[in-house]
Amino acid sequence: MTGTVTHSAITHEDMSGKTAVVAAGAKNLGGLISTELARSGANVVVHHHGDSSRADAERTVAEIAALGAEAITVAGDLTRPAAVTALFDAAIDAFGSVDLAVNTVGKVLRKPLVEVTEAEYDSMFDINAKSAFFFLAEAGKRLSDNGSVVTIVTSLLAAFTDGYSTYAGSKSPVEHFTRAAAKEFADRGISVNNIAPGPMDTPFFYPQETPERVEFHKSQAMGGRLTEISDIAPIVKFLATDGHWITGQTLFANGGYTTR
Repeated sequence: MTGTVTHSAITHEDMSGKTAVVAAGAKNLGGLISTELARSGANVVVHHHGDSSRADAERTVAEIAALGAEAITVAGDLTRPAAVTALFDAAIDAFGSVDLAVNTVGKVLRKPLVEVTEAEYDSMFDINAKSAFFFLAEAGKRLSDNGSVVTIVTSLLAAFTDGYSTYAGSKSPVEHFTRAAAKEFADRGISVNNIAPGPMDTPFFYPQETPERVEFHKSQAMGGRLTEISDIAPIVKFLATDGHWITGQTLFANGGYTTR
C-alpha cells in the first residue's frame, strides 16, 4: 500500500487498545518489555522458543493479566520464516492487528575467531541475523499503519574488541536491514529502529566473561555499572510512542560504554 498516511502514532506512552508482539518476550529483557508495554495498556503477544521457556512465558502472561491487559503465548523457532509468519498470524487472530513488533532474540558467543566452528557460525547468523531479517519482513507486511518495529542489537557494533567476531558480526547486518526497512515502510508511517545496549546484567552475559573482564566492562560505563534491562525497556516504549519520528537509527544505550 502506498500513499500519504495521516499521522496518528501513539503519544504520551499511552498504548491502550494497541497490540505488541515481543519476540523472546518471556523473561529477562524481553519479559520486562512485555510487562512494561502492558503497563501502558497494550495487549501483548509473548513469544518464546519452546518447552524450556514455556513456564517463563506463562508467568509473564500472568503478570500482564494482573496489570489489566491481555496476553497470549506463542512458541516457535524464529530461525524458520514459517514460525515468524505463524507468530504474527496468532497475534492478528487474537487481537485483530499488530501495532508494535519488538525483537529481543539473540545468542552470545565469546570465542577466538580461529576456534569458531562452522556449526557455531551458522547458529549465530541464523539466530542473530536471519531471524531478525524475516521478523522485519513479516512486520512490514503485517503491522498497522503508523506502527513501530524495534530490534535489540549490541553496543559491540561500535567497539574494537576481541572474542565477539560472530556475535557482533551477526548483529551487524541488522543495521542494514533496519535502514532498508525504515525507507521501505516509511510511506505507511512505520518507524524501524535498533537499540544497542551495553553489556547487560543478565544471565546471558556472565558465562562469556571472566570476573576481571566483568569489572572492566563495568568501569567503562557511567556510574561503573553494567546496563540494566530497566535502562532499555523504557526506550522501546518511547520509540513506539513519543519517539515515533525517530526511524532508521541504532540508539546506543550503554551509559557511555562506547560510541561512534
